[in-house]
Amino acid sequence: MTSTKEAKNLLSCIWDGSLPLEIRLSASECRIYDQADPYLIQYPRLSYLPFLLPHLHAFFAPSFIDPEVIPYDGWFSFEDVPLKWQYPLGLLYDLVSGASPSQASGLDVEDRSPLDKQDEHLPWRLTLHFTEWPEHALVRPDAEGKMLHDAFINSVKEADFLRNGTAKGIMSLSKDDSTKLWNAVQEHDFESFDPISRRLLYAQGAPLRHVPLKIYLPSSPTVSEPTSGHLRVVQSLITPSTPGSREPQSLGTALHALLPSLFPSRRTPILAKAVLHGAVVPMGALVEDLMRTAAYLDGWVHLGVVMM
Repeated sequence: MTSTKEAKNLLSCIWDGSLPLEIRLSASECRIYDQADPYLIQYPRLSYLPFLLPHLHAFFAPSFIDPEVIPYDGWFSFEDVPLKWQYPLGLLYDLVSGASPSQASGLDVEDRSPLDKQDEHLPWRLTLHFTEWPEHALVRPDAEGKMLHDAFINSVKEADFLRNGTAKGIMSLSKDDSTKLWNAVQEHDFESFDPISRRLLYAQGAPLRHVPLKIYLPSSPTVSEPTSGHLRVVQSLITPSTPGSREPQSLGTALHALLPSLFPSRRTPILAKAVLHGAVVPMGALVEDLMRTAAYLDGWVHLGVVMM
């Protein structure tokens, strides 16, 4: 199991992880011949791009061809691939940017941070659109941006149910705590977020049943979803102990059981690597440790797969 010191180091590293972004308004929507100046920001990996839309709308307003567009009509793309607005920034970058993940020797990250590795893919250059919504690739949110809140809370509920066999944890939060949780996500406020999150991750009197884990696989485009960058999401019931024993379950054991063709070995990556928060995860890492210390804000371990 991960020591308290390692857990704190990893949690701090993940929370402080960020990416430099260079966001430009789509040329087809910009009335300035040589394009408007880009919007530059260092943005948290754990946060969500739609939180930027009101700021981006105000920044690019003088350049709009259509002055009637509203903030939450905005959507982002990278090299013509629409980016799912309900995915955290770091997950999007790991899945879509093509950047190579950092190599981590284990869960002890005291001496190095793989999260802010600068390479040729940074700053991540994104395009902002307010028209021609890609209906085939993205669900259109509401004009007030409330769908992001609903998507996040539903994801928290699902993770809570998988962990404990009930969603009483999130459902029993007071209205004030629920508001604080969402505000902390929007403001990237660790001091407000952590106490509420820990109550969900360490529910009193409820033994851990399953680890909320989603695996994102690159997939070929289909007729119904012709856009490149299409992903397949694999999800199953992952127990904290190896099935049939009381031994803590490692990531390698879980991946071998779920995707044996990609992970034929339980100990060594042969065909593919598992990536979390920009770093390759050791196959020996325990799935419960990953959930406690490296889950995203919604309580899920969102794991990307990179072919070797």
